[in-house]
Amino acid sequence: MRSIGAALAASAALIGVYLALGGASYEPAKAADPCATRPWRDPSGTTETVEQIVLSTIDGAACELGVSREEVVLAFRSRDALQAFAREHGWSDPEVERGARRGFERAIDDAERADAIGATTARILRAVASRVPVDELLDVVRLVLG
Repeated sequence: MRSIGAALAASAALIGVYLALGGASYEPAKAADPCATRPWRDPSGTTETVEQIVLSTIDGAACELGVSREEVVLAFRSRDALQAFAREHGWSDPEVERGARRGFERAIDDAERADAIGATTARILRAVASRVPVDELLDVVRLVLG
């Protein structure tokens, strides 16, 4: 009987501490606005530059499609996930592909503005973005995301 009383007292104490620390007013953090420009770090190498370009691609695609970054990351995992994402939102494959391509174009612009890539590299990447199938661009995103 004593152990039950101790357990109840400990439970009450835990609830009291939780409430005292603001647990009753907890609200989950809002998802970041993908249309807001992500600050670029000073990349120390190609890998970090590519990571930032991928993150910016995700932001750009999410902004273009009007969804969260998290939804885009999940959608970009695989071709099947991307198709399910398109169906869920009532979009055609070309609409989703256009969003992904525009995200990549935004990432190129962001990288050039941040001096992470030069004008010549940006021109080459823009040409790649306009001609390479979106599935191949997303393969790079998947590789970086792991």
